[in-house]
Amino acid sequence: MLAPSRRSLLRALGGSTLLGALAGCGVPAAYVAPGDRADIDRSARDKKLTWANWPLYIDTDDKKPNRRPTLEAFEQQTGIAVDYVEEINDNDEFFGKISPSLLNHQQTGRDLIVISDWMCARFVRLGWVQEMDRAAQPRVARQLDPLLRSPAFDPGRKFSVPYQSGITGIAYDRRRLGREIRQVSDLWASDLKGRVSLLSGLDEAFALLMQADGVDITRWKADDFHRICEQVERRVHSGQIRRFTGNDYTKDLVSGDVLACQAYSGDVIQLQADNPDIRFVVPEEGAELWADSLMIPDQARHKANAERLVDYYYEPEVAAELAAWVNYVCPVPAAQDVLASSKDEDTAALAENPLIFPDATMRRRLAIARDITAGERMEFAKRWNGIVGL
Repeated sequence: MLAPSRRSLLRALGGSTLLGALAGCGVPAAYVAPGDRADIDRSARDKKLTWANWPLYIDTDDKKPNRRPTLEAFEQQTGIAVDYVEEINDNDEFFGKISPSLLNHQQTGRDLIVISDWMCARFVRLGWVQEMDRAAQPRVARQLDPLLRSPAFDPGRKFSVPYQSGITGIAYDRRRLGREIRQVSDLWASDLKGRVSLLSGLDEAFALLMQADGVDITRWKADDFHRICEQVERRVHSGQIRRFTGNDYTKDLVSGDVLACQAYSGDVIQLQADNPDIRFVVPEEGAELWADSLMIPDQARHKANAERLVDYYYEPEVAAELAAWVNYVCPVPAAQDVLASSKDEDTAALAENPLIFPDATMRRRLAIARDITAGERMEFAKRWNGIVGL
């Protein structure tokens, strides 16, 4: 069974619009200054924390699915009890769930959350997350993949630490298509007319298309976005693009209704288990590297405990165990050698999978897109949603 996508569909204009409306209704200003973000940390005397994560996003015991080996090991090593809650199914939905508390400088009941980087950017701009004490996280400082160290929304990763990472590229069925795909431009060939799909989420879709147009996605501009929209509109009208999808693109690819599509690397690993003819490609022009990141919200009461848990998952042996289960891009390159040394052949083979540990050629093509700012989002979402029919 396919795990739900971590890069959720942006179905509407999102929380930024909501906050703008609230600001005009006598609600306190949304931004929280650094000095107002922390509560008294109870970690030393209260050995616990609450961690909110996505479903199916942590290792479990094959025989006892309710057990989480890496998390249980942390609890045993530290004496810290972790209330692990699988409550995040959509970035915007979760934003709506906890934003009233954060807006009013109140505790959310969560000490650690995992959200996609484009949503992390919103939290950082609003001042709704606390800076982590990197001195208390030596493994993070030492082991974090250089490609993920300094996104535009959080230079130096002061407020966020990647939990798992992934690539937005192109998936295709090599047997049914009968040829290779190497570039985004290959999607527009006549033999793929009506058999191509793109992702419908604004934050998920645009970077790959910009890279195909020669844009540096770390510093793209509004004109670049609108030019890409014009290109997509033409291909919709010509019938080249079959439809826009959320994570359901996997069903179209398996059935053959679509032969090539914009896709996430983690999904394709799962598809390949049943159909080795399905390929994933990082186009020659490049692809977007993204992450779902760990953050500590304002007023968290167990900040030090949360920081300790974050650092624990950057121990290469722990990161390797997690990577072997979730099959996303591992943010700890040193975990590759751990997996390679496994006596289990299937586990050792994961060390050679470039969708978990991108090779040098693939890494040169990857970049983290700069995020859509609050000022841009309403305009861009309106245009993009009009194209995809949202």
